[in-house]
Order: sequence, then structure tokens, then C-alpha cells
Amino acid sequence: MRKLTLSVKAKAVFFTILAGALWGTSFPIIKLGLETIDPYTFVFWRFLVSSVTLFAVMLALGKLKFDVPNKRLLVFLGVANGVGYLLQYVGMPYTSAAKAALFINLSAMWVAIMSPRLLGETFSSKKTAGVVFGLLGVVLVSTNLDFASLSEGQFVGDALLIISGIAWAVFMVYNKKLVMNSTTETFQSMTWVLLFTFLSIVPFMVLSGPGFFSLSVWGWLGVIWTAIVCWVIPYYLWLEGLKHLSASVSTVLLLSEIVIAVILSIIVLKEPITVFSTIGAFLIVVGIALVSVQDKKATASKTVSLPSA
Repeated sequence: MRKLTLSVKAKAVFFTILAGALWGTSFPIIKLGLETIDPYTFVFWRFLVSSVTLFAVMLALGKLKFDVPNKRLLVFLGVANGVGYLLQYVGMPYTSAAKAALFINLSAMWVAIMSPRLLGETFSSKKTAGVVFGLLGVVLVSTNLDFASLSEGQFVGDALLIISGIAWAVFMVYNKKLVMNSTTETFQSMTWVLLFTFLSIVPFMVLSGPGFFSLSVWGWLGVIWTAIVCWVIPYYLWLEGLKHLSASVSTVLLLSEIVIAVILSIIVLKEPITVFSTIGAFLIVVGIALVSVQDKKATASKTVSLPSA
């Protein structure tokens, strides 16, 4: 029985790390895709493909219900998710993929700040330290302590990515009710959230470029990869892992997303790395870990962090 329990937990750990790694691959791929596709076109096709795929899977399994509870909550989550992705895609052309992964995952820190008011959770000294580390990391990664070299475009890009992390923090806080259900119920709810995410993006297509239907082969591959490999598959793996792991352990394991994103950005995109940016990245990761680990005195109510990529 003990071996079986260890095996189940090891599988959950593997699924969670793999989910984070797959999410991490999205950042360099989005960065590459945005060289030939405008942000609005890219995000539109990504969520059209992911929505159709997830709906098809749920229909094939006979698990898609059209009479769903909490419709207002699902619509709100879809809009919050859509805002987060729009800000990410619009901001990424002006900054690096590695910084995007770091800044967006600061959402865990923003959740810690919001939780006392919105969820009644305590704000411990550990979380305070995590927020301080995270903010110091942002300064180091953004500026490299050379404020004169920070261009207007880079500043705007970084700011949009940080705000997108705040949008996803709002999403995480209100998403809590959904991920506390069974995997099937959660996937059912997230199928509708994905649809509402797509619908919230549609109005912005008036800003898309002229090549809306004429994507290159590599462009379509980027869309399909980010839609399925970086959304549908890792979300399922994450939920499976969450069955046998605590929310805090899951969040810490999902830091594999940042690790993979940074490594691929350096290797594939040849993004520069400096001493200060490395220290900043380390501080951000430590900050995320500190705000994610639950205190021993915490109650049974937990906030579950959902990565965004």
C-alpha cells in the first residue's frame, strides 16, 4: 500500500512538473510567432483552436453539459483570462520571453496580496518577505540596474506583462471555486471559461493586421502548439497532479515553467543574461515560492495557482 501511495504521488509530481514545462515552452514560441503574426491575430487563432479542441474532446467523452451553474462567474473568469492573454501578447514584442515568464508568474505574489481582503487569508511574515523579494527581482530583471538603457517600448512591454500577471491573479482568486471540484467538473467549467475567453478576445480583432488568414506554416504550427500543447494538455496534467498534491506543493513544482522558459529563451532566442538579471530571476522564483507555501497555522481554505502561458 505504501509503495502504491508513493507511486501515485510520484506520478502526480511528474505530471505537475511536466505541465509546468509544457507551459514554459509557450513563451519562446509566442516570441518567435510574434515576429510574423500580429498579437491580436495570434491570440485569436490560439484560443479558437484550443476552444474547438476542448469542446470536441468533452463532446466525444460525453461530459459536456450545456446547463452549467455559476454562469456569471464563468463569464467573469473568461474576461479576466482574456485580458491577461491580450496584455501578454501585446507586451511581448517589446521585451524578452524570459522576462515575460518571470513577470507573468508574479501572479502568485499578487494573489498573496489580494487574499487577505478577498479570501480572508492571513498575510504572514513569510508572504511579506516573498513580496519584497519579488518586487526587488522585478527591478533587477527590468532595469539590470541601468535605468538609462530602459527604452520607452521596453518599459511599456514590461508594464503590460506585469499588469497581465495582476489580471491572472484576479482570475486565480475567483477560479478557486472551480478547482475545488472533481477533475471532470473542473474541466467542464474550464471548457466554458475557455469559450468566454475566446469571445472576450474577438472584439479586438478590429486591431489585427492584414495577414489574418495568411499565416505561414510555422505560424500555424505556433498557434497549434500553444493552443493544444501549451493549454489543453498541461491543464489536464495539472488537474491530475492536483488530486494528490497540496496547492502549495503544486505551485512550487510549477516553477518548472519559469526554468524551462528561461533556458529555452537563452538557447533558442539567444536572449542575453547578466549577473543582475540572474539575481533578479532568482529573487522572483524565491518570492513566488515563499508566497505559495502555506503556513502551518493556515486553515483548510487554499488558493490554487494556475500558471498562464
